[in-house]
Amino acid sequence: MTHTIGEIAQALGAEAAGDLTIPVSGASEPHTAGPGDLALAMDPKYAGGLAQGRALAAVVWPGADWQALGLKAAIFAPRSRLAMSGLTCMLDPGPAIAPGIHPMTVIDPSAQIGAGVAIAPFVTIGAGVTIGQGARIASHVSIAEGAQIGADALILQGAKIGARVTIGDRFIAQPGAVIGADGFSFVTPEKSGVEEIRQTLGQRDEIREQSWTRIHSLGAVTIGDDVEIGANSTIDRGTIRNTTIGSGTKLDNLVHIGHNVQVGRDCLLCGQVGIAGSARIGDRVVLAGQCGVNDNIFVGDDVIAGGGTKIFTNAPKGRVLLGYPAVKMETHLEMQKALRRLPRMAASLAALQKAVAIPGQDGAASETE
Repeated sequence: MTHTIGEIAQALGAEAAGDLTIPVSGASEPHTAGPGDLALAMDPKYAGGLAQGRALAAVVWPGADWQALGLKAAIFAPRSRLAMSGLTCMLDPGPAIAPGIHPMTVIDPSAQIGAGVAIAPFVTIGAGVTIGQGARIASHVSIAEGAQIGADALILQGAKIGARVTIGDRFIAQPGAVIGADGFSFVTPEKSGVEEIRQTLGQRDEIREQSWTRIHSLGAVTIGDDVEIGANSTIDRGTIRNTTIGSGTKLDNLVHIGHNVQVGRDCLLCGQVGIAGSARIGDRVVLAGQCGVNDNIFVGDDVIAGGGTKIFTNAPKGRVLLGYPAVKMETHLEMQKALRRLPRMAASLAALQKAVAIPGQDGAASETE
């Protein structure tokens, strides 16, 4: 599939110059681009690579002298990553799933499948499932009884959709995602050691044998529109109420959402984020890689947490957090600066102690010796 420079510029809503009829079939870094590639040189620091490659056209920064760079056409991108979004969407062919329903798929007779679907082999669709029009479902996907999936879904290889899960339109599940597994909820007949130390903050009267009894998950998972779930990410269903993910939210790979969690709209949860049961996450929250959120707390709207942050208490809206435990980012940076100064401070303190030591004490020589 090829597109002309003019077609791409029109789709991106961007200005272009030169020969707009030049066709391209892919995108490339400037130094490896061939004549059929659109070089991505959206910052002046990439200009040198154009001379090493053979691209005829490139996406460049506003005001670039594209002719001096040896190009025959250019597209100007004021916001480079936004241009990348539109460009990659145009050039991505998507998964190769043949239209229609493959004969090696098993679909319960009570399931309702929308028009224009593409369902690959070895897919299992349970009783009472509803799948919207235009859905694309890759091989080895399992969709359990009572699940409802909106229009234009893309569910990739090996994803598992549990019972009674409800999902909106334009949903994307990357390979291996699991939505609607049982919540991790257990109880002991007597007060457990965990309950005791929650109350005492570490003090234990005695250590007793204990065994765990499952609390079953009667709830499900509700997901809004335009949500993407990354590869091997997991969302547990709720104990009584549903676990919820708001519209527009994106989960990276290896993200875990515990039972009863409520995640708001347009959140971004990066790789290895873990959110414990019954936590509430506001709208437009960004949690960088390996962030953790404690159970039963609230993270307010527009909170941004840097990588590795561990949030143990409620976080006010708009707060920027970093560290373990989470503190304001500027506070964390000051703490790290102070930590790096500790060895010098300790050496200075030792020198001062030696200078003011009382004769005859701490090993100092006395006047009688």
